Amino acid sequence: MSGGLGRVVGAGAAGLVGLVVVVAGAAAGGTGAILGASGANTGAAGLSLNATPANYLALYEEAATTCPGLSWTVLAAIGTVESANGTSNLPGVHSGANYAGAEGPLQFEAATFAEYAYPVPLGGADPPSPYDATDAVYAAARDLCANGARDGVDLPWAIYAYNHDPSYVTHVLSLADSYEQTTPSSAAEEAVAYAEAQVGTPYRWGAEAPGVAFDCSGLTQAAFAASAIRLPRTAQGQLDAVGLLPGGTPLVPGDLLFFGASPAAVSHVGIYIGLIDGSPRMIDAPHDGTDVRVEPFSWPAYLGVGRVMS
Repeated sequence: MSGGLGRVVGAGAAGLVGLVVVVAGAAAGGTGAILGASGANTGAAGLSLNATPANYLALYEEAATTCPGLSWTVLAAIGTVESANGTSNLPGVHSGANYAGAEGPLQFEAATFAEYAYPVPLGGADPPSPYDATDAVYAAARDLCANGARDGVDLPWAIYAYNHDPSYVTHVLSLADSYEQTTPSSAAEEAVAYAEAQVGTPYRWGAEAPGVAFDCSGLTQAAFAASAIRLPRTAQGQLDAVGLLPGGTPLVPGDLLFFGASPAAVSHVGIYIGLIDGSPRMIDAPHDGTDVRVEPFSWPAYLGVGRVMS
């Protein structure tokens, strides 16, 4: 939870342990240590990106760019701990305040939010509101930036200033580090690059000719063949080969997205490429009369994701 805290001059990142002793008295007279909107650990269900709404992931990535040196993963970790990325229904997340006066998905005290709410970000509420996801995430980025996150000057202090508890700092940094691990392999990156180069190529059933024609599984097979990985020729064969990851697994560029009536009746496959304008996108060769293209994949027939291991 972000509340007011006077900075101790000369405290560096390496001195965080000593720093929290120095400011303990001041913190004790303020909000105290609060982990999450409830004032308690959010538990295992809140500690991954699995259930993070796509709009929050996009906001974390976009807001982080306003502070040089701040990783989106830090914002994501704070959002996860504070309110499970806006999905918590605990007091103060969507209206009112919790017992410590914290408001909104990023759990700001009113005065602190007012300090960092401007300028109003694109898509935010006007006037700014701590309950608006856009306003809250951008305010959190400004808060962290002003307290040491810029250029990595003193990230631990910045997180400590956000919530006055050393265990909170450790928790957020650990969680952010785990999010950094969700990155594509070099083979997946090569597959995505190959697929992107085929955008505009006509669809033709049974085809797998670069620059001439592809069908859906011909495109995915050729994309991974570019990095020396052999996939079966059909969408069904590809799902059978790689399997489906557990529901809610964070997507990584290069993941295969499967569609059909059931895992035993796969009818289509595409390649996940990441977020574009805040929304998840794939590249696929859809059907007769279309070309290879970038498009959303929120279709009723979506079955899930498979990950090709190099």
